[in-house]
Amino acid sequence: MLDSSVIPLPGSMDVLLIVLAASKKEFWLYYAVMATVGSVLGGFVTYRLARKGGKETLAHRFPARRVETFCKVFERWGFGAIAIPALLPPPMPMVPFVLAAGAMQYPLNKFLVALSLGRIFRYTALAFLAAHFGRTILSFLSQHGLAFSLSVLCAIALAAAIYFAIDANRRNTPA
Repeated sequence: MLDSSVIPLPGSMDVLLIVLAASKKEFWLYYAVMATVGSVLGGFVTYRLARKGGKETLAHRFPARRVETFCKVFERWGFGAIAIPALLPPPMPMVPFVLAAGAMQYPLNKFLVALSLGRIFRYTALAFLAAHFGRTILSFLSQHGLAFSLSVLCAIALAAAIYFAIDANRRNTPA
């Protein structure tokens, strides 16, 4: 069984990477590689725990309907079910797919390649952008931080509300 207290906050690695790459531009590639290594190691540990626990690990952490969804997505997409969430930024959930890979006995080498590719592309792009535009963005945020942050949070909340309304409507509409 996995303890939820060991799972990092979503996006915490991204924030740290942005701050580091913006602060020390010459080390942006090093930071991207280290973020990737740390993320892959964390994914490996989670994968191994889920592999030991089997599908019961998923059933214990998530509702049955979500477990079924993760398993279907994983069975259909396999490699992509790991690589694509690894590439996408928060709020894309990564842990359920890592757990599904382990629980469904997905081959370790394919899992590590998919996770590594997704993370290296994500963290390299993020560090590169932070190194080149980070100081400008940090300066902007220090001047307009509260208003900008509230605007972004409102936009995210609105997008989430629209998504959930459409999803609820789709589920309630007969086929």
